[in-house]
Amino acid sequence: MQINPGAAEFPHRQIAAQLKAQVRRGDWGPGERLPSIPAIAEMFGVAKQTVQRAVDQLRVEGILITKPGSGTYVRGTRRRLNRLSRGRYGGFRGYHTDLAARYKQQLVSVGRAPAPPEVADAFGVSDGTELLCRRHLVRTEDSPVEVGASWFLPADTAGTSLERAEAFGRPLYQEAEEVTGRRYATATDTISARQPSREEAEILQIRPDTPVLHLLHVAYDTHRKPIEVAQATWPGPMTTLTEEYKIPAPAADPDPDPGLILG
Repeated sequence: MQINPGAAEFPHRQIAAQLKAQVRRGDWGPGERLPSIPAIAEMFGVAKQTVQRAVDQLRVEGILITKPGSGTYVRGTRRRLNRLSRGRYGGFRGYHTDLAARYKQQLVSVGRAPAPPEVADAFGVSDGTELLCRRHLVRTEDSPVEVGASWFLPADTAGTSLERAEAFGRPLYQEAEEVTGRRYATATDTISARQPSREEAEILQIRPDTPVLHLLHVAYDTHRKPIEVAQATWPGPMTTLTEEYKIPAPAADPDPDPGLILG
């Protein structure tokens, strides 16, 4: 391991490139801990701060993860987001068994809470209006990968099972359809990138400067009135969005107007 002091690229970027190459070669496998920052600094003959910058770069890229008090590890496989509204509802309107096997959803809390601006806007109510909120956390075997919430109008849920702090053994939207008598007809997904809140960073076990992907999902009934507004937040560096779809064939040119004469 060495750097080229005469190279145009900064030393920490040279170190990051070499560490990344070692991960790709399999020198360190997913979940394996790297040598300590001082040990890597000694290998390269640089200051610890230089190595820390290299590690920070690879952490933001999603290659490494730092666990406070434990060390720096190679991150596991990225989570593929291939289940937005289409995947959630699916052709059979139910759970995808492969996703249920890989990810475990835990209901965290159920109760009234002030609506954040994006949720209030979707429902057409004032910011801070109290709505029913069902918060959840999704985990893999070793780490949390999603923090989210589903919001409903209290008028739609008063006295129903949606107000109870219990899982239903079926997709939430199916329970909502039954208790409200309204069918989910259309939905919109809006994805944005931002910095996490302090609470999100703590729950997802990421540093506060690690970007996250945020989804706002709005489900409407047949009259285009929102039934549910859902939020989901994922660690950006370990998350990829994958969507597969068919591309339609070119339409045949219509027959030219027989009355049209080109001169």
